[in-house]
Amino acid sequence: ALTSTAVKKGGFSTGDVAAQYKYKNAIFDVKVDTESNISTIITFTEILPSTKTIASFKVPDYNSGKLEVQYFHDHATLTTAVALNQSPAIDVSATIGTPSIAFGAEAGYDTTTGNFTKYTAGLSVAKPESSASIILGDKGDSIKASYVHHLDEFKKSAAVGEITRKFSTNENTFTVGGSYAIDSLTVVKAKLNNHGKLGALLQHEVIPKSVLTVSGEVDTKALDKNPKFGLAIALRP
Repeated sequence: ALTSTAVKKGGFSTGDVAAQYKYKNAIFDVKVDTESNISTIITFTEILPSTKTIASFKVPDYNSGKLEVQYFHDHATLTTAVALNQSPAIDVSATIGTPSIAFGAEAGYDTTTGNFTKYTAGLSVAKPESSASIILGDKGDSIKASYVHHLDEFKKSAAVGEITRKFSTNENTFTVGGSYAIDSLTVVKAKLNNHGKLGALLQHEVIPKSVLTVSGEVDTKALDKNPKFGLAIALRP
């Protein structure tokens, strides 16, 4: 598979080209961006039953290497990631539940300072026509509640509501949005929060399994600022 993305912000443009190659139980992903960074991800599946091993690194930033091991069960998953450098950080995440209700948590630990860099916990409930979730994040400094209601039985159109509370600043953020399927190949999504940030995107399947995405964001309370635009093309054989 071959993927290309481009983003323009003000007078600056950035982009990247990514390629994916599959061979037996191994997947190789390589991405090259406009700053000459080369990112490589190698994924091995079923080395052990129900597990996946992922090794990643970036050139020229050799300290960005990471090794990740994932375990999957019918009702639980466990993931451990270790940075491949002289002061490795350790990330652990786990989920447990059923298709209708699930609980998850994650934590990050810095072996150099002996401190937790993050810890997050969340609960989600799903029904055929809707889903809701509550997430406690930022090391207990924020809580986010969201609700999604599907407007049709095929789940192609939906309305979304979200509220976020940041305890350290006593700041609340309300966001409403939705998605609408214009036809079987085209989807439009939009969201607006109480701070005036309006975002929208359009996705169109130009050929089977290949999607063109056009996105944008504007601050309605500061229209003198340049809006953000994005363009992505995903090509799959």
